[in-house]
Amino acid sequence: MARHFSLSGFPEWLPEQRLVEQHVLSTLQRTFELHGFSGIETRAVEPVSQLLSKGETSKEIYLLSRLQADQATDDAELGLHFDLTVPLARYVVENAGRLMFPFKRYQIQKVWRGERPQDGRFREFVQADVDVVGQDTLSQHHDMELPLVMVDALSKLPIPKVVVRASNRKVAQGFYEAIGLADIEGALRAIDKLDKIGEKAVAEMLMADGATEEQASQALALAAITGSDGSIADQVLALGARSELLDTGLNELVDLVEGANELMPGSIVADLKIARGLDYYTGTVYESTMVGHEDLGSVCSGGRYDSLATDGKKTYPGVGLSIGVSRVLARVLGTPLIEASRSVPTAVVVAVMDEEHRRASERIAVQLRDRGIPTEVSPSAAKFGKQIRYADRRGIPFVWFPGDPDSVKDIRSGEQVDADAAQWAPPVEDLHPTVRMLS
Repeated sequence: MARHFSLSGFPEWLPEQRLVEQHVLSTLQRTFELHGFSGIETRAVEPVSQLLSKGETSKEIYLLSRLQADQATDDAELGLHFDLTVPLARYVVENAGRLMFPFKRYQIQKVWRGERPQDGRFREFVQADVDVVGQDTLSQHHDMELPLVMVDALSKLPIPKVVVRASNRKVAQGFYEAIGLADIEGALRAIDKLDKIGEKAVAEMLMADGATEEQASQALALAAITGSDGSIADQVLALGARSELLDTGLNELVDLVEGANELMPGSIVADLKIARGLDYYTGTVYESTMVGHEDLGSVCSGGRYDSLATDGKKTYPGVGLSIGVSRVLARVLGTPLIEASRSVPTAVVVAVMDEEHRRASERIAVQLRDRGIPTEVSPSAAKFGKQIRYADRRGIPFVWFPGDPDSVKDIRSGEQVDADAAQWAPPVEDLHPTVRMLS
């Protein structure tokens, strides 16, 4: 008999956990559509050259090829996508003539990254993205719209509160230029590691890339600034560095934070240590953490990209955020912090008097299902007590007993009433499994 091995980094949920995942995904979908976003799905593969053109990702890409592929075919040049933003850029360029701009899309799909599996990090996982893409230009107000969509969506999930933090790359880049840093991209990558490796290690990285001790100290001072209003600009300017790019970034960041918190008080905090590692971000950047679970890292991140997509004639700037759905689920299910009210979708089990009368039970089940009530027929014609225990073990709230007349029993309360399959319905809260946070 063949042995079965668990593959690290490729999560598989039990049925009751899958119910929680489906609840999360459907909640996200409803919220995204409530804000006017259209759903799309892109292919799982992209040309490797396209994947390699966006950031330091070469070690993360899974190559795709047939076992006996001819090396002359294109198969050897395809890779599984490691995020949903690069595929979006290609999708927009290819379909620009058939899309309405600004193009508002959401995408809930699996992605693959060949990184070392650890807490909250997988090789195969689900992301939920929302983006707005413009043609040649994209209004700055979308930088505020997108995080508010995510705040709304995340607040509807049965998970701990998520705090959205924002910065602006123009602030950091303009500041680094003003203090004379030569390797600005290197400085952004170093600051992006601040939460993971600490100030001392980041300072060493900066100096290894050519920064003086004073410049490293100034960069860390900028990264330490946080706030929820216009005072963040005063804190930055108090450091003494000025440039046109810095002023532009500060104005954009203040408008974002003050505008968002006016519409949804407490929704966004400015945090200038956020840089984001991928090099296609050009302005606003976002990261988010679950309160009490900051060790998990960011669960929702993204930013502004003014030149990610182009066909050589037109440019398609955009802004977007992505929720690491699998990362969130792994934490809340593994702790556990949430649970489903039952392990199956079924609301009613139709009992079987004996095998000769199974067809009668199946006809009742058909009637209930036709009216949208999730129903199954008992797998055996055992004594009714055993059939009730079968339902109880699976968390199914109702057992239907064929008879003259039929009756249905709420096995939680013990209440049993006469019922007609053409009219009876369970309470709305019992029709489908519910998901709740554990106290």
